[in-house]
Amino acid sequence: MILIWLILLPFFGGLLAWLASRWSVPAARWVALLATVLQFVLAIWLWGQYAHFVHLAGRGPWFINLNLPWIPQAGISLHLAMDGLSLLLVVLTSFLGILSVVASWVGIKARIGFFHFNLLWTLSAITAVFLALDLFLFYFFWELMLVPLYFLIDIWGHEERHSAAVKFFIFTQTGGLILLLAILGLYFIHGRQSGQYTFDYFALLGTALTPKVAFWLMFGFFLAFAVKLPAVPVHTWLPDAHTQAPVAGSVDLAGLVLKVGAYGLLRFTIPLFPTAALAFAPVAMLLGVIGIIYGAIVAFGQSDLKRMVAYTSISHMGFVLLGIFAWNGLALQGVVIILLAHGISTGALFILVGSLSQRLNDSRDLNKMGGLWAYWPRMGGVGLVFALAALGLPGLGNFVGEFLVLLGTFRVSPVFACIASVGFIVSVIYALWIVQHAFHGPARGGLKGKDLSAREMAMLLPAIGILVWLGLYPQTVLNTASPALRELQGYREGEAPPSHTEQTGDDRRGVAPGPFTVEEMP
Repeated sequence: MILIWLILLPFFGGLLAWLASRWSVPAARWVALLATVLQFVLAIWLWGQYAHFVHLAGRGPWFINLNLPWIPQAGISLHLAMDGLSLLLVVLTSFLGILSVVASWVGIKARIGFFHFNLLWTLSAITAVFLALDLFLFYFFWELMLVPLYFLIDIWGHEERHSAAVKFFIFTQTGGLILLLAILGLYFIHGRQSGQYTFDYFALLGTALTPKVAFWLMFGFFLAFAVKLPAVPVHTWLPDAHTQAPVAGSVDLAGLVLKVGAYGLLRFTIPLFPTAALAFAPVAMLLGVIGIIYGAIVAFGQSDLKRMVAYTSISHMGFVLLGIFAWNGLALQGVVIILLAHGISTGALFILVGSLSQRLNDSRDLNKMGGLWAYWPRMGGVGLVFALAALGLPGLGNFVGEFLVLLGTFRVSPVFACIASVGFIVSVIYALWIVQHAFHGPARGGLKGKDLSAREMAMLLPAIGILVWLGLYPQTVLNTASPALRELQGYREGEAPPSHTEQTGDDRRGVAPGPFTVEEMP
């Protein structure tokens, strides 16, 4: 039941924070912080247990499995499971959840209880998405996270928040409906073939499909996840949503919602439709390369700092799309590192931009800044570190991820790898442009406010430490993700990895037995 607690802690924390705000505003904030801290502590404890588990002989990549009937007449089950990939993303979710709550400690002044309710329910739904292995359950939580995110943008956003929230809702809801149609198509085809109508992930693996049907179902999954990633040309909702969202909303969008799209491609699109995905790979890799160059160039042309950071996310997610469809060990390891490093660095950048905006009377215009380092040296130093992370400086996590992706891509397509490497050059330009125009040059007079506070430094220093750790010693993360990535690579048409074969003598399916395995109930 530990997986359920990972979902319920922010779920109940949001409800309690909303109720507590009726009596005490500080109590609502502390309840929300406690819920996210408890989720993070539980995730870290599981990571320690998993590090021991994966070294046991004969163990598969799946660490915990919970499979209970929910609506058995329709083949729907409460199937939650955790491997190294989902574990790392749950750890990222809980860590950024803490940062989101702390970053909103001062900036959110209206309807504080309802704000934390929406924030924590978003975290709960995202956590469930990373754990769900029943496709109906996955879709349920996929749609659930849309609603509180919409409210976060529409109620607590900036001047153009309503149009940005509506645009976000239309894009993501359209992608969700396409995903639902693709899931139902796979469900009915598998049911007619086997006589077993089920949404279970492991049961649907290897479903026999004609090439045409496989392509269109794969494309439905791909399009839905590409919207969330986002990939060019279905990216246009992201800059508006990032620009208008409150700081916590931007942190969740950049650090977590984008990762949901990447996770869907890794977990579902290619394993369920390996042959169709292989045929589509050149197109997907081309879209990734376009996203890398386009996002970096357009970011350089922005004067709004939040909008600039949003476009850098499109560029970084281009590396993710490229690495996923390169589909070899080096590229997939790079994808995992990028997901973590980008979530930390870009989330921290949005926090920094929010802190800067509060001190400049809600202005995010880069053209009106300059010489800020003289006034706020701590902010200048921290900003420099995260700008260097964005440009992929060696020694920081972003560089490791992008280098591994390029190395893995080069083995598949040297042309795509060489073109994508241009993104490194453009990223240097926009990152140093931020530092130069915001923190150096002639100092502005009349600036108000103090340098980064102890609360803000307590958020940003751990993020710096994680980026340095990922840059200098990524092996801990790679050791955790490698069993899951090896299994994902093992999928072939009509073939399932050994850990997915049925266990003799019991009714477990899809997961090798482990210390936390819960047997499927009859």
